[in-house]
Amino acid sequence: MARVISVCNQKGGVGKTTTSVNLGAYLAALGKRVLLIDFDPQANATSALANHSFDLNIYHGILNRVHPEHLIKPTPVLNYQFIPSSNDLAGALIELVNEEEREYFLRKFVNSIRHKYDYILIDLPPSLSLLTVNGLVASDEVLIPVQAEYYGLEGLGQLLKTIDVIKNNLGHNIRIAGAVITLFDKRERLPRQVAKNLRRNFPHTVFNVEIPRSVHLAEAPSFSQPILTYEPNSSGALAYRRLAEELIETEIPRFDENRFGNLNA
Repeated sequence: MARVISVCNQKGGVGKTTTSVNLGAYLAALGKRVLLIDFDPQANATSALANHSFDLNIYHGILNRVHPEHLIKPTPVLNYQFIPSSNDLAGALIELVNEEEREYFLRKFVNSIRHKYDYILIDLPPSLSLLTVNGLVASDEVLIPVQAEYYGLEGLGQLLKTIDVIKNNLGHNIRIAGAVITLFDKRERLPRQVAKNLRRNFPHTVFNVEIPRSVHLAEAPSFSQPILTYEPNSSGALAYRRLAEELIETEIPRFDENRFGNLNA
């Protein structure tokens, strides 16, 4: 059964889609079955993995107009698949607003396929909207990319408040998997100070790896490839591999009855 993790920050430009696409690729490279759902109407994750658009996308999936199998697309990485998005998804904001349980449409969709994967990552839009709420309610955990600047810390505080609202009003106990520092330049003093303050004051996990500013990370989407296949020896590639390894280390061990036998026998 998949760990469902939304990648979210209400502030744009923090490396959210870059993190979604490349974390998924390295989780797959490390032996996990991974699905990335692009739930952002801008469809940046889709263009980062495919050089064309798709007639059917997650919009049609959450409205139950097509079977999920018809939406799932391959990537260049073995065991790594994705469901595309398009600007059609923006229309869902209007279509869902008067629906009952409108916050649960993506959750119902995800629950129908989560048994097929080890990880489902959801790339959410950089705003607080019904789409963002759907993504958080569909998730077990949230991973928060935080740019190494002071405005990035302000966006983090806003997101934590949103998560508390979802917990209190919708009764969904989403867990914070952690924050990951992005667009980090260790040569500059300010990013180092921001990283230090985040590690000292953030009340949840901050991953050890820091994702660097990287030309190769910026170039890879224009070739519709994750960094794993575009430039696997670059600093950005090595950083996302370490992030995937750290995330896997946080997995809750599963009880193996075949190994230990039936203790009630």
